[in-house]
Amino acid sequence: MRIPNMKFWETKTLAQMTTAEWESLCDGCGKCCLVKLEDEDTGEIAFTSVVCDLIDLESCRCTRYSERCTLVPECIDLKQHDFAEYKWLPSTCAYRLLTDGKPLPDWHPLNSGTVESVKDAGVSISSYAIKESQVDDPEDHIIEWLD
Repeated sequence: MRIPNMKFWETKTLAQMTTAEWESLCDGCGKCCLVKLEDEDTGEIAFTSVVCDLIDLESCRCTRYSERCTLVPECIDLKQHDFAEYKWLPSTCAYRLLTDGKPLPDWHPLNSGTVESVKDAGVSISSYAIKESQVDDPEDHIIEWLD
């Protein structure tokens, strides 16, 4: 009898994951580091193509990850929040997908075995993001994704 290869994200909740498991869920797309604007009247969140200056646009990873919340007070440490609050994350984000009971996509590095699969799938911000220090008004850079 063959035992199925159980993947930790299919058997554990986010709260049950080790730090290493939690961190490995990040696909490195960089979308969570895009500047977001909230409509004060409706609470609706708009994403922009403007990204935090700490992001390396090639790897879409934070260059000062362990210090990010100190250096950028607006930066959100996802692990410090209630998972139900993840609705503002992009629909492709592993944390949001798992919170919503959905599987990780085939292009996710934990499934594909390579970090390049994120760029190959067109999910990475590396091809269009603009550093925050190069932008006057983020409102001029609002984007929409098709789900």
